[in-house]
Amino acid sequence: CIVLGPLKSAFEYTLLPGSQILVVNFKGDAFYRFFGKAFLSQHLPINPDEVISENCFSYLWHQLNGMTSVSDRVNCILDFCRPYLKSQHSTAALLANFKDSTRNPVKTIAEETGQTERNVQLTQKKHFGYSSKELSRYQRFVKAIELIQHVLLSSKKVDWFEIIAECGYYDQSQLIRDFKHFINLSPRNFVRFQHDICRASGE
Repeated sequence: CIVLGPLKSAFEYTLLPGSQILVVNFKGDAFYRFFGKAFLSQHLPINPDEVISENCFSYLWHQLNGMTSVSDRVNCILDFCRPYLKSQHSTAALLANFKDSTRNPVKTIAEETGQTERNVQLTQKKHFGYSSKELSRYQRFVKAIELIQHVLLSSKKVDWFEIIAECGYYDQSQLIRDFKHFINLSPRNFVRFQHDICRASGE
């Protein structure tokens, strides 16, 4: 059992033959609410028992190891987490539930709550592990992925300049940097990878 957080770019790992992996994603500020901090390690995974004073993760691992059903394991993890989750910070709750894509969340929440923008930024970094700028970059990348997949489903050729304009990229090099950063693939290799998956599933 290891903990990595928060992940901001692609990384490689290897599983031994016969190994199993169950990945738990902490949504929003749940990582902070569970561990009391959003950053555990900048480079290396750590043993979660070193973060929480109780030797609880070792016990959880033994419980999960005795289960074969994924749904049973998920329910076990959810039940395990509930007693440890702290109440959500009021500003963090506003940030997590902010849905207006036409407005700056930090500026809007600062105005509504009478805080400085810097204070809201620090709260976001502390509770979520990333800044609003980093979040915007990720959301822009996700939008690009969705547009590309939509084009591929229609069996059309991807118009990269249209993707760049639609998602708000400055140029093609910025789009390439985001693909390399988040999934360690170039845009064209991503498209090739998607074609290979579709071809394999159709055989």
